Amino acid sequence: MDNPSIFINTELTDSFASTEVFNNYFDRATEAYKTLLSGNGEGNDFLGWVDLPQTLSNDIINRIHDDVHRLSSKCKLFVVIGIGGSYLGARAVIEALQNELEMLSHSSSSPLIIYAGHTLSEEYYAQLLPLLDQYDYGIAVISKSGTTTEPAIAFRMLKHHLEQKYGIGEARQRIIAITDANRGALHNLALQEGYSQYVIPDNVGGRFSVFTPVGLLPIAMAGFNIDKLLSGAQTMQEHCRNAQPYQNRALQYASRRQALYAQGYKVEVLASFLPQLRYISEWWKQLYGESEGKEGKGILPHSLCYTTDLHSMGQYMQEGERMIFETFIRVDKSQSSVTIPSDSQDLDGINYLCGKSLTQINHCAEQGTIEAHHDGGVPILQLQLPTINEQTLGELLYFFEFACGVSGYIEKVNPFNQPGVEAYKKNMFRLLGKK
Repeated sequence: MDNPSIFINTELTDSFASTEVFNNYFDRATEAYKTLLSGNGEGNDFLGWVDLPQTLSNDIINRIHDDVHRLSSKCKLFVVIGIGGSYLGARAVIEALQNELEMLSHSSSSPLIIYAGHTLSEEYYAQLLPLLDQYDYGIAVISKSGTTTEPAIAFRMLKHHLEQKYGIGEARQRIIAITDANRGALHNLALQEGYSQYVIPDNVGGRFSVFTPVGLLPIAMAGFNIDKLLSGAQTMQEHCRNAQPYQNRALQYASRRQALYAQGYKVEVLASFLPQLRYISEWWKQLYGESEGKEGKGILPHSLCYTTDLHSMGQYMQEGERMIFETFIRVDKSQSSVTIPSDSQDLDGINYLCGKSLTQINHCAEQGTIEAHHDGGVPILQLQLPTINEQTLGELLYFFEFACGVSGYIEKVNPFNQPGVEAYKKNMFRLLGKK
């Protein structure tokens, strides 16, 4: 078994509860781990994600590569239509890996991925549709039912636009549907129109679907290596399943966060010093918020991107109410190197940084922040990655998924349902006059 490259450091939480408390919650995590792997817990009909990195068929991977090859040669833009788990996993990986300036210049050899169906903003679509007039594009529409309001509206508008631009026959070749295997409006339409179609497995919930075609097809379309992503996920899967309990990194994370929650630390801030990880945080917030926030319980997931947010939220993190703990994602090595030049006048007073790389400076800012927040009464968990690439991101996403299942069972909730998300929809439909 290959060892994962991600490490967890819990030492900066040690002073915030007794050894007895932490040991007690580790014992609970071990029992929750057994419940998860045995399939005997609540929500056990949604455990398909646990073995997904190993069980995903080569036929699906090969079909994805074929569709990417077919469409990337004739699309400058590729629109991913989805909301929540139907797009956040893909966006998290894509934005962590892509060159943002290359994206802005449209100079990539792969299509630029843009998103729809994640908002009801009229301004957004008023800007998107004219953009699609200018460039060749294709669509992946992702919806289990095909009737979720936000993506259904987006798909209706973009399907109409695509047919007007290319004609019905060519539009069919530019649409990929990722939906239910047997039923639902989108499944039926895809069969009727002959779209290339992929299945969202019945036993995988949306927020756990990044290693299905839901995440893999957009990531591959963006030009990234999904085989390496799956390899990283499989490495972490084998670790989470087979490692001895006290060496199991997912159990360490799940037990520490729940022990801190029991001590009154109700908010977890996922922090990083790399802006390209912003959508990793957005994906993580849905994963944990939707899995644990129920029955009047649950750690509130929040995120900050430093050093930017040190200039807005740093004061609160340092001296606000002590209900917060932080989980830092630290990345050891950058893919690039940019150093600070010398200046003969040194009017800005930063010649002492001359010759240092921005990564060195960023790491010092990170370590200084960790020390300051810990001294200010904030428990700190640290996740350490060697670098950002497909392999390490696969490890990280699966790590969070597995730890989430364990953490939910420690909390004694069903981590795989989301009954509360229907409340706003009922009110919206009533206000809009839906029968």
